[in-house]
Amino acid sequence: MTASTVADMGELVHLVIAERVATITLDSQHNRNALSSQLMDELGSCLDDSEAADVRVIVLRHEGPAFCAGADLKERAAGSGRRDSNPMVDVLRTLMDTARPTIAAVDGAVRAGGIGLMAACDLVVVHRAVNFAFTEVRLGLAPAIISVPILRRVPAAKIASAMLTGDTFDADYACEIGLVTHLSDDVSATVGSLCDDVRSGAPDAVAETKRLLHRVPTLDRDAAFGEMQALSDEMFLGLDAAEGMAAFREKRAPIWPD
Repeated sequence: MTASTVADMGELVHLVIAERVATITLDSQHNRNALSSQLMDELGSCLDDSEAADVRVIVLRHEGPAFCAGADLKERAAGSGRRDSNPMVDVLRTLMDTARPTIAAVDGAVRAGGIGLMAACDLVVVHRAVNFAFTEVRLGLAPAIISVPILRRVPAAKIASAMLTGDTFDADYACEIGLVTHLSDDVSATVGSLCDDVRSGAPDAVAETKRLLHRVPTLDRDAAFGEMQALSDEMFLGLDAAEGMAAFREKRAPIWPD
């Protein structure tokens, strides 16, 4: 694949923002949404634009029969793509570190780096028929970068066989080990419901909850209690808590600041 061919292919990642939800769609169907240089650049830009728009939720979805096939091997073999992996690391970090909950909406097969992209999201909604495989070892590679988000949500012993063998595994097993959070027969409907639920919470409270989900497991027990006690005391004295508790007493929906 030449650089001119890539340029002629048009946009591979689309961003739509509506009702404070950013929906990012992978749409490189000719190569099963493989992680080409162009796709990674556009995905990074869409994430940056979502952050700048101050959305409440970021949804990562796809067009076509595959969520993501992993690295663009044709581009790599031809030497026409970027050699460094910084864009992949940046995208995974953004998905993990943004204060906004991120949701992967997966309706098709996921392979290799695509599993890492999915695992970097906070919530992962998968159709029950989807399957997965770490194909790296069968290509003389290792699932190196993607191991960072994956091993933060899945015990190594639970994922070792899949990583070491490259064998395909199904959505039920992915959910059982924690790689997937939701199985669904209607991924779009489940994601829509989750977005509604997130937006019903106070923005700062949701952001702090996402942060503690990542932060607390890295601390020893006493440090965790110290930090979380301080956070709890601060938030109980905040305006959001006052509004939330008033709404509870008055049996109405809370009105959160934008």
